[in-house]
Amino acid sequence: MLFRDSAAAVAAECHSGALFFRLTEQFVHVHGHKPGSSEVRSWERSIPVLASALNDAGLGQVEMLLEYGLPLNSKRADAVLAGVHPKTGLPSYVIVELKQWSSAEPDDDDPSLCRIDSYAHAVLNPVDQVRGYCEYLISFNGALSDHPERVHGAAYLHNATEFGVSGLFEAEQDQYGQLFTGARRADFMDFLRTELAPQSGAAAADALVNGKIGPSKQLMAVAAQEVREREQFVLLDEQQIAYRTVLNAVRRAKRSDHKEVVIVTGGPGTGKSVIALSLLGELYRQGTTALHATGSSSFTTTMRKVAGARKREVKDLFKYFNSFMTAERNVLDVLICDEAHRIRETSANRYTPASNRTGKAQIEELIDAARVPVFLLDEHQVVRPGEMGTVAEIRAAADAKGLKCQVVPLDSQFRCGGSDAYLRWVVRLLGLEPGGPVTWEPDGKMHLIVADSPQEMEAFLDERRSRGYSARLSAGYCWKWTKKVPPGAALPADVSIGEWERPWNVFGDRSVGGAPPAALWATDPAGFGQVGCVYTAQGFEYDWSGVIVGPDLVWRGDRWVTDRSASQDPVFKRSTPDADVDRLIRNTYKVLLTRGMIGTVVYSTDAGTRQKLRDLSGTTSSFTTV
Repeated sequence: MLFRDSAAAVAAECHSGALFFRLTEQFVHVHGHKPGSSEVRSWERSIPVLASALNDAGLGQVEMLLEYGLPLNSKRADAVLAGVHPKTGLPSYVIVELKQWSSAEPDDDDPSLCRIDSYAHAVLNPVDQVRGYCEYLISFNGALSDHPERVHGAAYLHNATEFGVSGLFEAEQDQYGQLFTGARRADFMDFLRTELAPQSGAAAADALVNGKIGPSKQLMAVAAQEVREREQFVLLDEQQIAYRTVLNAVRRAKRSDHKEVVIVTGGPGTGKSVIALSLLGELYRQGTTALHATGSSSFTTTMRKVAGARKREVKDLFKYFNSFMTAERNVLDVLICDEAHRIRETSANRYTPASNRTGKAQIEELIDAARVPVFLLDEHQVVRPGEMGTVAEIRAAADAKGLKCQVVPLDSQFRCGGSDAYLRWVVRLLGLEPGGPVTWEPDGKMHLIVADSPQEMEAFLDERRSRGYSARLSAGYCWKWTKKVPPGAALPADVSIGEWERPWNVFGDRSVGGAPPAALWATDPAGFGQVGCVYTAQGFEYDWSGVIVGPDLVWRGDRWVTDRSASQDPVFKRSTPDADVDRLIRNTYKVLLTRGMIGTVVYSTDAGTRQKLRDLSGTTSSFTTV
């Protein structure tokens, strides 16, 4: 939060002009840079209006918490009003979303969205926006989780006329989302008097600020039901061992105020994410506070879609690794860090507020956040400089804190047709394990095909799709990527091999020309037709996987040669050592070559490499009967 005081004090600060200086000063302290002119303008135009309404309603002693940050989230509510309920005498809170809009109309297709002349894209109806803030705070602030009736929400469009925004009233209104305009100021003041009494709200504000942060029991109950209804997982052998190891660690932690670290390590398809979801379901059923976190936007977006498709609030249980920079120590019982090979050196980046720059390593932040931090990882999937999610790094961080650390290896795998032989072939092929490449010997579980051209590869995959199989085409990052596509334009065909041209998957979280957003490329059927990169393929699987090996990895003589100059990946800087680039490029192709459940079709842009792959595939011609 940037500022807190009574409504009377805020009004006085507004009148003198001091408030906006103090907000700017605090914003710089928190975020490390000055606020934009539009943000300052919104403070100057909206905060005095809200303070005036409170004071005119006789509520000058209500506490105003301005720019209130939502826990474990980067979003901020414009204002949270804290006071005492006039009938019950108990704490009462009103979350207010302030808008300067003079006119807006609902989107033709969805009343939860609206159109504003000054915005190119549809935005959320402010009623739905403030309702979301209410529900989120109830789910994650202990002062509210057991008392949802104490929270109300309102959107106040103080510049709007009835005619200008009449269509917005079509959105459903309830306790957590009501809409008021400047023309209905008297109604807004009556609403405030209904929820807030004319006495000090300092104690209620203290209770909110000091509320324990973490998922509420109600939210965990909803999540448990969601996971239970969707739970079709059967954990086998070492998967059960990993699952029980975590639950036993949780019991020890609760019984003796104990803390320990669990690492679950395994290759692609060994069931790490299945274990993670099974643990979430069981922990929620036990009433144990737990969150799921990853370092992958695509993976987290998909997990939110799968686990929270019917219950929006469940999505908030899926976080990112950098969500815990300022988390209180042991705020959770369990933090499940999936895809932990994506852990970075630090959570901070150029956009990180100065107040969040703790100087701590990301591994340390994640360990500190829970009594039982759980890391699920595959060390051969580290594909970016700065990723350091390895068993050795996590062990060292645990040792430095004097914590017990258990490692559970997963051997059996369920991707690549359950073919351990194929996985061994891939890691030997790429030199990720000693011994050198070996010829593939078909085992009846996984199919391996070498294509003569990208056209041949794509046609084969498309034919498999016509039979009802899922298929995707991915490539090494060897072609420039046009990331800004003008509205209405088609995706440019950046991946060009001879006469064959296809676009990269969409960059960003909006669909373009029927192609799905980046996070859904691997799971949306419309993802076929674009070429995926390692960052959108990692963590996912499909029946048939087509992989283009680009000029960044070629076979010369008796060994692989990596050519960093052929890579277009912007994560490789001049300062990235050649040895690191070599390892990361090989890991990239390991990820891409292990996405298929039934088979992999591989093509190299280099003729000599294609021949080597054909020799190692054990076939004399490209396509055999499959």
